[in-house]
Amino acid sequence: MTPMLRGEDMKTRKLWIWSLVASLAILLQGSTIAKAQNDAQVQNQSQDQGQDQDQDQSQDPPGRVARLNFSEGSISFRPAGENDWVSGTPNRPMVTGDDLWADEDSRAEVHLGSAAIHLGAKTGITFLELDDHVAQIRLAQGSLILRVRHLDDDDAYEVDTPNVAFTPLQPGEYRIDVSEDGSHTVTTVWHGRGRVTGGGFTYTVLANQSETFNGSAHLDNDLQQLPENDDFDSWAFDRDDREDRSDSANYVSREMTGYEDLDGSGDWSYVAGYGECWRPRVIAVGWAPYRFGHWTWVGPWGWTWVGDEPWGFAPYHYGRWASVNGGWFWVPGPVVVRPIWAPAVVAFVGGGPGFRFSAGVGVGWFPLAPGEVYVPGYRVSRAYVNNVNVTNTSVTVTRVTNVYNTVIVSKSVSNVTYVNQHVNNGVTVVSHDAFVNARPVAQNVMRVDAKELAAAPVTHAIAAEPVRSSVLGAGRPVSAKPPAAVMTRPVVAVRTPPAPPRPLEQRQAQAGGHLNQQTLVRPMTAAQPATMNQGGRTQPTEQGFRPFTQSGTANPQVTTLPQSQPRVYEQQGSSQLENHNMPAANNNKQTYSAPQQETHPLVRPAPPVQERSPQQEQQQAEKFNQWQQQRPASPPPAPKPASHPAPPPPPAKQPSSKK
Repeated sequence: MTPMLRGEDMKTRKLWIWSLVASLAILLQGSTIAKAQNDAQVQNQSQDQGQDQDQDQSQDPPGRVARLNFSEGSISFRPAGENDWVSGTPNRPMVTGDDLWADEDSRAEVHLGSAAIHLGAKTGITFLELDDHVAQIRLAQGSLILRVRHLDDDDAYEVDTPNVAFTPLQPGEYRIDVSEDGSHTVTTVWHGRGRVTGGGFTYTVLANQSETFNGSAHLDNDLQQLPENDDFDSWAFDRDDREDRSDSANYVSREMTGYEDLDGSGDWSYVAGYGECWRPRVIAVGWAPYRFGHWTWVGPWGWTWVGDEPWGFAPYHYGRWASVNGGWFWVPGPVVVRPIWAPAVVAFVGGGPGFRFSAGVGVGWFPLAPGEVYVPGYRVSRAYVNNVNVTNTSVTVTRVTNVYNTVIVSKSVSNVTYVNQHVNNGVTVVSHDAFVNARPVAQNVMRVDAKELAAAPVTHAIAAEPVRSSVLGAGRPVSAKPPAAVMTRPVVAVRTPPAPPRPLEQRQAQAGGHLNQQTLVRPMTAAQPATMNQGGRTQPTEQGFRPFTQSGTANPQVTTLPQSQPRVYEQQGSSQLENHNMPAANNNKQTYSAPQQETHPLVRPAPPVQERSPQQEQQQAEKFNQWQQQRPASPPPAPKPASHPAPPPPPAKQPSSKK
């Protein structure tokens, strides 16, 4: 072989080797890229799952609570899940499971958005369920006047008594009276329309009607005209009229609980850059927002501010505070139908684990300024974070997202600037002991240098575990409480309420002593569709109905009405759905029997609702006709005022002589 051929062969071999190496390199590179893309895809899927979980709103806390805004005489309160009764504290938020008792010669008023609940003497109520759309009240004894100003299609009010359940169907004014022995209930409707369920039947109570129901398994009803107003009626009407004339309703939504007390304690004015703002007229020396009051633990939110001021509810749970020319102004934010309630619109200072001020271990806070994002310290979805901010201050969703990513995802609160942290006298600090034991803040303020406060780390949550006094709040032990028969008396209910909350000790034990930190844990996997919610209640069906099935975890003080024919209730379920869960009979024709569930000894099963016989329908018709015939004649229309003569026309304009 010639040297030339041998050289070409060598070149060919080298080219072939380099081609093989290049191919292997490309193959390895492609494999690496594919692996990286696969890893990125897995990571994105994981992030998407986390975002899906973050968007799950089923476990969000309610967007509204009730408020004890007025009391006269001896009013006692029992927090949800606890056994001890304490004195009722004004501005204390009331939630599912809370009890309230107005003793002899006493009265109280509770607000829930635009609705007012008036309690007469010797009256006890329990909030069986209280959320964004449901207000279910147990009335075991006494007199209750309910003023419903607004009622959406998905809103539901229900007052449950020992023998009937009353449901307002329209906005109006309603009164429910329960005798001391619980044997009879009187429903009175001044305006509106209500439905009574019990004793196997339903009854419609119209405006200007009063109907008495006696018995339990079998009801005797008596339809009457409206009785003469008593002192309790007049007092409730005066309170309602005062609220109807509220000037603050021009600036905030009537669904903002607590707005009704702003008029008597402050004034509205226009502040450049913030719009219409409210300012208290009389304040104490050294006053600042969130300083005169105490902290209490209210589930499921956790640490909640309770203000001492008569007006101290709406400005502490909605909107923002601005310091202008040395004075504090409350900026309510945009007017929306239902702003979302927050336990305290503040940011905490130095509340993290291991931090201490030079004066000692303490907890500090300051009010958020207009436009600043509130990051809840309790477990919520991302949608909740958006809603609680955009309904309470003028802020964009983009701004909320940026702060959320900084505080929650990146955990860099120091990168967020807060205006009121640097305002003179804007930050309040108390000892850890005073904070968790619901002691008066103004009397336990720690003196901390302003430079130290400005440099202290800001957190959206604090490392402070609640104790028993945290739940009881500032109330003092009382002897006035409902009689034992009233405390244990069951009631009839259309809706199935959740199980009563457990005591703090049990919840704390289940959380391993870290109940406060427990609320901040967010699952990392996507949520699966659930058929049961917290409290063991069946989720509403696609038609929005909730079947009348009893749960082993249902409230032991409620008798659930069994389902029946004909179906006349909006909340009753579909017979097809209920029968779908029943197995078909086998060849041996064995009958199906539902599993026996343990029932509470205080639960009295109500008889099933049945169709009225022709004789019963005739009796109802006779009662209605008799009531209609006995109605007082309508007063003649008021005479029209005499018309004033029209003013003479203006004189004709004379033509000008100017050219």
